[in-house]
Amino acid sequence: MEEKRRSRRMVLNAHLVMKPIGVAEGEKVPVDIIDISKDGIGFSCGTPLAMNAIYEMDLTLWTKDVIHTFVNVTRFDGKSNMYGAIFTGMNENDSGKIQIYEMFDRASKEL
Repeated sequence: MEEKRRSRRMVLNAHLVMKPIGVAEGEKVPVDIIDISKDGIGFSCGTPLAMNAIYEMDLTLWTKDVIHTFVNVTRFDGKSNMYGAIFTGMNENDSGKIQIYEMFDRASKEL
């Protein structure tokens, strides 16, 4: 299978909370991150999410920093209940935090 991702994917043990954009008191839904890159995220979720919808996200990193961003849900695998989403409007500083994690992750695997 041909790799079409622009950025390397990594596994991150964390949880995040999502709510639909434009909803003042939206339900916060916990999800489990499968993989993450500076461009997007793969996660599993027990609550059905709308395809091509934009959700508000608070992403807690390994350093306990919280990145507040938005994601656009672009794919869904019904067999594994896994979603894929791209980050929308993430600033360079927050994207850089994910890139730093990628560097540490790559270096630890080379040891």
